[in-house]
Amino acid sequence: MSEKRDDSYSHVLKFTSLFGGVQVLSIMIGLVRNKAMALLLGASGMGFNALLTSMQNFASQCTNLGISFGAVPRLSELHEHQDDVKLHYYVQVVRLWSMIAAVLGLLFCVIVSPLMNQLSFTWGDHTLHYAMLALAVAMIAITGGETAIMKATRQLGKVAMAQILTVIATLIVSVPLYYFYGHSGVVPAIVLIAFATMLITLFYSYRAFPFRFDFHRSMLREGAGMIRLGVAFVMAAAIGSASEVAIRAYLNVVGSMDDVGLYNVAFMITITYAGLVFSAMEADYFPRLSGVANDYEATNSIVNKQIEVSLLLLAPMLVGLMMALPLLVPILFSNEFVPVVGMAQVAVLAMYFKVLTMPVAYITLARRLSLSFLLLESSYYVILVLAIVCCFQLWGLWGTGLAIVIAHVVENVLVIGYATWKYGYRITSAVVRYAAVQVSIGFLAFAVTLLCEGALYWITEAALTIVSTAYSIHVLRQKTHLWERLRSKFRI
Repeated sequence: MSEKRDDSYSHVLKFTSLFGGVQVLSIMIGLVRNKAMALLLGASGMGFNALLTSMQNFASQCTNLGISFGAVPRLSELHEHQDDVKLHYYVQVVRLWSMIAAVLGLLFCVIVSPLMNQLSFTWGDHTLHYAMLALAVAMIAITGGETAIMKATRQLGKVAMAQILTVIATLIVSVPLYYFYGHSGVVPAIVLIAFATMLITLFYSYRAFPFRFDFHRSMLREGAGMIRLGVAFVMAAAIGSASEVAIRAYLNVVGSMDDVGLYNVAFMITITYAGLVFSAMEADYFPRLSGVANDYEATNSIVNKQIEVSLLLLAPMLVGLMMALPLLVPILFSNEFVPVVGMAQVAVLAMYFKVLTMPVAYITLARRLSLSFLLLESSYYVILVLAIVCCFQLWGLWGTGLAIVIAHVVENVLVIGYATWKYGYRITSAVVRYAAVQVSIGFLAFAVTLLCEGALYWITEAALTIVSTAYSIHVLRQKTHLWERLRSKFRI
């Protein structure tokens, strides 16, 4: 194995571990908040929070004009060329358009609040609750523009610190409100969290680029390209947020608010846990892929290596999560949430397909084919909503977990099939081999959750976790010099 090949695998492993570590810290703090929310609000309270939060996300995605994405390329270009005059001018452009997006978000929330109340609740009048989200949506728009400025100017340390402080602030703000006001504290908590997030982000951003108000009409024209670039991504994100709103509203109307809360917990556990590995893709993998987007051979190499390392890191974690869920759910939440274990265990299987899909999906982003990206993303969300509607009717809450798996399997076929046809993407034999082993272990672990109980369950699941971990370590030792470096460092 060549040194060049080894270094490329080591690079992927290094940055996946680095950004995953930042994610771990955020998750640990978030677990405390989720535990407090579960104890103080119960399943129905968490469902109420999930409905409002999904509406907030939907409104933000519909009105943020894609600034958090569209502003980055131009800002990065000016930063690389060290053109400070134009850079500071474009920062003002971004801030102006962020204010426009904030006003749009505020108006949108107020206008659609009566409709959202009718669609998502069968009891009470919650129009005012939805209208109050307008303040949070406006502040999120401003935060998105400032975050784009920091990312584009390579202030990633400040971005990470802002995210950590935001998680801490979320805990400090929300728990007292839940404790003293119960369900009535949900909306104020959402608004105050958005306010704290904006203040923290502004603190770091304004230190690098102090605020100046110097409006010119040319700023509106200058931002037009930025907005055009972000439109497809806004539409895709809006469709995703709309699907989440639709799913939670459907579960509330057909089922109950408890079903919404349980679904949200299971979804959060599986997606957040897998995010330890996925968080590295936007920060490190996507820029590297963008640099060789028009080189078919280099693209295939980078994509397949990212899949290999991500799968080998994530697979043992997924088996361990599936095994530990009966213990983790009561500890992290409460006994009220035990019914969610079955749904979460089947939903874990979806993450195997997600880790095989995401690196390939980024090819479309790297080539800036926004329409193709929009169509693929929209197809996934349509399939997800339809699958949940059908499976919930047949199998209840457990069926929603199965629906998530079905949607990810179909997405995997669509994305890889499209990339193979459009970009000449080819899966390597190594990816097929590793996937065959780890996915098989994952499905065996799931079968154990259905067939075994007591000591047999724990012994078998633990054995499968060890096998999956040992296999990943064996392959990673072959691919990188990581093991030798560890032995040298600790003199093993």
